[in-house]
Amino acid sequence: MPLHLTKVAVGCASVEALQNRIARRISGGVVRVPTRMRPKRGDELIGGCLHWIVKHRIIARQAILRLEDRSDGRIDIVCSADLVLVPPRPKRAHQGWRYLDDADAPNGEDDGTGLGDLPPRLYGKLAALALV
Repeated sequence: MPLHLTKVAVGCASVEALQNRIARRISGGVVRVPTRMRPKRGDELIGGCLHWIVKHRIIARQAILRLEDRSDGRIDIVCSADLVLVPPRPKRAHQGWRYLDDADAPNGEDDGTGLGDLPPRLYGKLAALALV
């Protein structure tokens, strides 16, 4: 079973902003997402997805193709250029990336809770109060 990552799209306020960022980063049919540390479970990530968080919600994913070392000591998470939108799913923001088991990853179907339909600002306030 593949392992997935979650990552906050820092500076992106909407799905459109994330789509524009990804479109600008496409090179050779792939997108490189730099990170400082090599994931310890890197081998398990191949075939999984990088799930993007915008405004406290997982909104999209990209397939992880491989990890590559860079000359500056950092690591590139090499992803497919295809950004797949998923029904919004609440997820608190975090620094860096976090692992996400396959059973917990959004599968493209609405979870039925209605939390994904809340306005981002309202969801953020409810999350700050630990109500969601």
